[in-house]
Amino acid sequence: MDEALLRSLTPDVLAILVRRGADFAAAEDAVQDALLQAVRVWPADPPRDAKGWLVTVAWHRFLDGVRADASRRRREDLVDQEPAPGPAPEVDDTLQLYFLCAHPSLTPASAVALTLRAVGGLTTRQIADAYLVPEATMAQRISRAKRTVSGVRFTRPGDVATVLRVLYLVFNEGYSGDLDLAGEAIRLTRRLAAAVHHPEAAGLLALMLLHHARRGARTASDGSLVPLAEQDRGRWDTTLIAEGVGILQAALTLDRLGEFQAQAAIAALHADAPTAEETDWVQIVEWYDELTRLTDSPVVRLNRAVAVGEADGPRAGLAALAELDASLPRHTAVAAYLHERDGDTATAARLYAEAARAAPNLAERDHLTRQAARLNTRR
Repeated sequence: MDEALLRSLTPDVLAILVRRGADFAAAEDAVQDALLQAVRVWPADPPRDAKGWLVTVAWHRFLDGVRADASRRRREDLVDQEPAPGPAPEVDDTLQLYFLCAHPSLTPASAVALTLRAVGGLTTRQIADAYLVPEATMAQRISRAKRTVSGVRFTRPGDVATVLRVLYLVFNEGYSGDLDLAGEAIRLTRRLAAAVHHPEAAGLLALMLLHHARRGARTASDGSLVPLAEQDRGRWDTTLIAEGVGILQAALTLDRLGEFQAQAAIAALHADAPTAEETDWVQIVEWYDELTRLTDSPVVRLNRAVAVGEADGPRAGLAALAELDASLPRHTAVAAYLHERDGDTATAARLYAEAARAAPNLAERDHLTRQAARLNTRR
């Protein structure tokens, strides 16, 4: 290796790079890299044009450096554009998916069923129970909905009312069923209520919060159900109750009453009572009357019969219950409760046992079985 040759060529190579547009410092670094490369390569493969080889290698090194520096600056610029540390803005694809599955080409009932199955994670059996129809009927409905949207581009979102219905049913399954979906339903409903100025979105959020506030008191340490009247109200989440009541009051001022607001008003009256005995059952019956007018739902009428039994006595409740289809889910359990309140413990025990056999989940079945056993031991 002719080191003298390298030293003699260095000024010329450096000058060529500068003339090509390289700044002096960068050109000097590139030439030094080229000289090191020459020391490694030339002994085994000496070039025919030493100066040309050095210029080529140095220029490539300079360009590599320029590209690396540009990439570094771009990365630094991106870092500068990043938001300050703290909670990152959230993009909720799940809620958007609820809207897209509630496709306008579907009827509201079919859209709800499809969304519950595809996005909500509920089984066909759970959806059928929520709609009070046989599982086979619901399976056919879901299959028809899938065929309807097969090949359809999901670019047109469904309406808010359909999404609210889905979230309501998801919450109910999570609140009383085998799957823990209540927290997710609340999270999505919070986002929906913040995104749309819709009194029923606020009403549903209030309803969820008021029910969820009591969740910790609904079960004993052994996992058994604790009826509302027997719950330790000191375990209710007063923060959630206050938030739910505040949201409900704001929604009611809009004077656009819907079923979720009416249900939330009933839940708020329960939450407001210091003890079960101080519950304002008369006002609760009035809200059930509003809810019946809005929905004409047999489940609402069933719950109203319980409220009538508390406000006007068990026989009035039984009279209201007699107007309903006895095949309604939990009809037998309500009848058992009202008969017990009326002093007919033998009939109540028999009905509790019958209701237990038809209970939709293990916790409810065990609760009804214990109720029957409790009355049977008194006889």
